[in-house]
Amino acid sequence: MNAPRLPWTQLAPKAYRAMAGVNAAIADNTLGAKLVDLVQSRVSQLNGCAFCLDMHVHDLRKAGEDWQRIVSLPTWRETSFYDARERAALNWAESLTRLTEHHGDRDADFALLQAQFSDAEIVELSVLIAQINAWNRMGVGMRLPVAVKAFE
Repeated sequence: MNAPRLPWTQLAPKAYRAMAGVNAAIADNTLGAKLVDLVQSRVSQLNGCAFCLDMHVHDLRKAGEDWQRIVSLPTWRETSFYDARERAALNWAESLTRLTEHHGDRDADFALLQAQFSDAEIVELSVLIAQINAWNRMGVGMRLPVAVKAFE
């Protein structure tokens, strides 16, 4: 395991507080905690952020999420474990995270969202995806360590 690069929260406390403020602003949403953690886990997988993935998987387990759904998250398109709402959210999360792979038309992805979410929920989900991408970039860039801790 490599050592963390810089104590970024101490070196840039205003930026850290601003990011935490965005988290607080989106914490009270209508999406549901499990969906939020599924999306954050999937985005963290895509970005290779071990710290955030570990945190959100622990949160999923604490919320009673099934192990099979958690370990199948990378293959959500190939299983029947996720409902239409979760599928639309995971699809949108991948689309907004993999920007360079999806320079084209996102209308089909957006239409899937509109069938499952209100306009306000679509905005909440999009901000959530943008925010976890920002946290992932800090986690990977600053090489945040993952503490060894048991899963419940």
